[in-house]
Amino acid sequence: MEKNFERFMSQLRETNQTLDFFCDFKKIENNVNDIKLSLCMLNSLIGSTNLRQSVETIWQRDKTAFKIMDLLIAVRSGGKKVVLSSDGDCVFLDRYFDSIDGVMEYLEETGLAKVLCEGKIKDLVDYVFGIETGLDTNARKNRSGDIMGNLVANVFTDHGITFRREVYSSEWPTITTVLGEDKKRFDFVIKTSEKVYLIEVNFYSTGGSKLNEVARSYSDIAPKINSVPGFEFVWITDGVGWKSAKNKLQEAYSIIPNIYNLTDITNFINLINE
Repeated sequence: MEKNFERFMSQLRETNQTLDFFCDFKKIENNVNDIKLSLCMLNSLIGSTNLRQSVETIWQRDKTAFKIMDLLIAVRSGGKKVVLSSDGDCVFLDRYFDSIDGVMEYLEETGLAKVLCEGKIKDLVDYVFGIETGLDTNARKNRSGDIMGNLVANVFTDHGITFRREVYSSEWPTITTVLGEDKKRFDFVIKTSEKVYLIEVNFYSTGGSKLNEVARSYSDIAPKINSVPGFEFVWITDGVGWKSAKNKLQEAYSIIPNIYNLTDITNFINLINE
């Protein structure tokens, strides 16, 4: 089918998000289970009438239980988070978990002491499950790319096309030569009797400066790859985010022979099967 940029733009999808996109509950469950024992020990702080005594009891049994308390304020830092202490000093967050006095200062200054003693939280395991669910939203950006990759992989599989995923350019010396020192990782590689197709896949539901950078980058590397006999660069992209970068995408569309979206990807399938 003859290339038609306006038709390509009209086919762009608003989203690639399915219901399982929003939360990875398996990962959340595993994260909670990893610290469940510590959380169960810290549960004894809930409703305490003598918080320091309760902290001392846990400390004597297993002081490492307090190491996970940064998560109770929705911070996953591994101790690397720097905060301003009551003395005005910059300190690592995990410094508070090195002593009973530090734990008490942490509980009081964060407001957790009141929350725990007044029983605002009933169970820290359930509480942290909720926090992990909230923190998991930060991973949605990566999941969007994963979903697009999986959609494309399913299309290839459904059409009986053999492919490899996440392959580095260093596998082919001739490609390494034309691309220079930068090591490029391609999302998919498909090898036919005629050519090796090096494929990039992405989806953008919102705009931003990154889209211009991506289009510019692919416009640069595509002619280099296509100049090597037996190799072809392919870009499969989608998402209405491209409407904000239409001019740059149109420029790339005129430079790169093989650009497809999720609607016209069948044209690429037909090309492979010729």
